[in-house]
Amino acid sequence: MINKDELLKKAQKPAQDALRLHPFYQGKIEVDLKASVRSYDDFSIWYSPGVAAPCKEIAENPEAVYKHTNKGNFVAVVSDGTRVLGLGDIGAEASMPVMEGKALLFKYLGGVDAFPICVDTKDPDKLIEFVKMLQPSFGGINLEDIAQPKCFYILERLRKECRIPVWHDDQQGTATVTLAGLINALRCAGKELKDVSIAFIGAGAANVCISNLVFFAGADPAKCFVVDSKGILHRNQADELREKGYLQKAELAARTNAEGRTGGMAEAIKGADVVIALSQSGPDVIKGEWIKTMNDKAIVFACANPIPEIWPWEAKEAGAYIVATGRSDFPNQVNNSICFPGIFRGVLDVQASTITDEMCVTAAQTIADLGVEIGLTPDNLLPTMDNVEVFVRQAVEVGLKAIELGIAKKKYTREELRAKVEKSIYRARNVTQLLMDNDFIPAPPAE
Repeated sequence: MINKDELLKKAQKPAQDALRLHPFYQGKIEVDLKASVRSYDDFSIWYSPGVAAPCKEIAENPEAVYKHTNKGNFVAVVSDGTRVLGLGDIGAEASMPVMEGKALLFKYLGGVDAFPICVDTKDPDKLIEFVKMLQPSFGGINLEDIAQPKCFYILERLRKECRIPVWHDDQQGTATVTLAGLINALRCAGKELKDVSIAFIGAGAANVCISNLVFFAGADPAKCFVVDSKGILHRNQADELREKGYLQKAELAARTNAEGRTGGMAEAIKGADVVIALSQSGPDVIKGEWIKTMNDKAIVFACANPIPEIWPWEAKEAGAYIVATGRSDFPNQVNNSICFPGIFRGVLDVQASTITDEMCVTAAQTIADLGVEIGLTPDNLLPTMDNVEVFVRQAVEVGLKAIELGIAKKKYTREELRAKVEKSIYRARNVTQLLMDNDFIPAPPAE
């Protein structure tokens, strides 16, 4: 018998520890040196007067900045704090702990030097101009926790107008890892992506991008349904949604639900093979009785945080064959932290100009295939963050895909790229361990 009180108590523990340990460390990242300082004479090399020589070379050839500086490994984690981790519009300062945490994951998991940049504007055009002005210093941009619908507009414009890759992890990262989980769930169920009916519950930034990537990967949108707060989207709503500025939802309304089904979640779920829910925190948002109306070997991704739309055991009791959530304390966690560090590692190493849907599908397939190697079961779909190979392989495959697509400045063989990737990823982990072993990163105090 599941003890809900114990599970909820366990779920609250990270927040309690966070309030205790954030003040202890006063932040999660800092700037360290990567060049040697043998004596103070070295300052004349790293700064004036010697530094003028590489400056002049870069002035003559801007691409030389990648040779002389760390630009190629710098990523800006940019947020306006308008939609933070389900907390909503809490402001730029309040988003800093999240962005620092993102930077920590970038470094430890992908060997990427990422910096939190929380911007004091809610104007999308100002944010776009700000990000564009960052390009001389950074090799990539990770957008984070920006409210919709402006997040779509910001990402679309920046991808078109920037000369460095721009990624919105809440959209593309979540879509990539969800597709990976779906690939393996369908493998377990013996079903093909092109044949299944999917009910997408929730039409926020994450599920809009998930649905589009799943369709790009081969699902038939005509067989699928998207449900927002007002019900199932259908083609008669498309014009009204466009007028209100919800262009992506309008496109989904026009592409999906060929039969013109109306109603809400219950009606969308009926007869579906898959439910992908990223809506409001549960439980009891999705009912067990609705799961009972799904097709055989039903797949349920209930990924709202901190509580899934339906408890996994309730979905299983209602007949779900596979259940995934966004939480680490249940089987089948679907978490974008297993994709963005590896994707950016590969993108930075080949100096790709953008991150395409093809590259996202490549990353998803790589994650899924490693899950098969580890041992695929209905309760074990994907590798977890403690598997370094998931980041190494993604970096290699995504980098090679960028080279294949002709959007990479650097060309490597598979062996050359893997060696480069491994060097960066293992260096970050080994340095962190060295600092902890020598108490430069002190152990957390006892509770």
